[in-house]
Amino acid sequence: MGDQRNDERGRVIPSGRLSRLGVFGKIAGGVAGGVVAEGARRLAAGERPQMSDLLLTPANITRVTEQLSHLRGAAMKLGQMISMDAGDILPPELSAILGRLRDRAHHMPPQQLQQVLAKHWGKDWRRRFARFGATPIAAASIGQVHKAETHDGRSLAIKVQYPGVRASIDSDVDNVATLLRMTGMMPKEIDIAPLLGEAKRQLHEEADYTREGQQMQRFAALLADDPDFVVPVLDAEFTSGEVLAMSFVEGTAIENLGDAPQDERNRVMTALIRLVLRELFDFGLMQTDPNFANFRYQRGTGKLVLLDFGATRDVTPATAAGYRGLLTAGLNGDRDAVRVAAVAAGFLGEQTVARHPALIDRMIDVIIGEMNRPGAFDFGDRAFVNVLRDQGIEIGQDRAAWHMPPIEMLFAQRKISGTALLAARLKAQVDVRGMVEQYR
Repeated sequence: MGDQRNDERGRVIPSGRLSRLGVFGKIAGGVAGGVVAEGARRLAAGERPQMSDLLLTPANITRVTEQLSHLRGAAMKLGQMISMDAGDILPPELSAILGRLRDRAHHMPPQQLQQVLAKHWGKDWRRRFARFGATPIAAASIGQVHKAETHDGRSLAIKVQYPGVRASIDSDVDNVATLLRMTGMMPKEIDIAPLLGEAKRQLHEEADYTREGQQMQRFAALLADDPDFVVPVLDAEFTSGEVLAMSFVEGTAIENLGDAPQDERNRVMTALIRLVLRELFDFGLMQTDPNFANFRYQRGTGKLVLLDFGATRDVTPATAAGYRGLLTAGLNGDRDAVRVAAVAAGFLGEQTVARHPALIDRMIDVIIGEMNRPGAFDFGDRAFVNVLRDQGIEIGQDRAAWHMPPIEMLFAQRKISGTALLAARLKAQVDVRGMVEQYR
């Protein structure tokens, strides 16, 4: 659940198909108008601008961001997913648009909120609460969160889904993909078509708050004896398919740990990396959304609060086996075995290895070197990431070498990469090798 303290005014979330389609038309029309205006300006100045230069102007970037954030739902969620998963690949202008969507938080105005909750709880629903905060304490792509107190003293966080989200998922995903192609903001070389069907399936699951409540309970049971984590308690009385109620748990944004002592940052990230390993190899269940807002920290207790279980997925045996094979080969320092394991797991395609053997081997050597460095791994040292990215981009320029990993592995890798990104943000130092040794 994205966490954005709201100081913006509420805006009605378009719920009907025609009104949502109209937003996409407005974006496309606005971008086209911007292109014409910018083109005329540059021609008058004696320039011969490229179309990409006209499309990716600050004005157009702002225009697309503003309208997609107003639309919310799957349109915004897909933008967030792409920006986190491919931020190093996409043009910086597009990354700026999609990244900015993670921080936008228009919320429902009171009248629309009243209508949504009356539909689920009846028109006199406010009488069931001693207090219900009208202003959301958090807002994200498909819902917003309110704090409430019941008459018997329960302090609740109540997530309310934006109207029309579930019905618009399929068309929104298709429209976002079409929009990005139409406006030239998505490079034609990046084929996201295989991911669209899976994105729709996951978004339908995330929009089912009854399912999310069940997944939250599964994690609560798995972590019941783990002193490092707190999972909210489901409140079944106020939960339905589009409203999720849970115990309110205090905590600060995990990014606020950036100024904490080094040992505290190390301890927090050790716990989170250990959780990812347990999800992958012990639980067979993974919360695959690495959004930083899904983790909060209690400075007083030192516990991590886990939020938002909508993107929880079962880890397939093949996925776990693929990662186990890669870890074993990497810890053994065996370049050939890593290459074989990467192909077997689906990370690499045989065609990619055949066309770029030297580049692949150099990338493997960098990874093996980092995995086997003695002592704690310093996530604040990102030099090797730039090396891998440059080599990856060189391979990516060869369209014949492109390869789509298995969908299940992509979602697991999204969580792994997001966790590493958080560790880098906190400049944590963690004995990763010692932690993964038991899983080889």
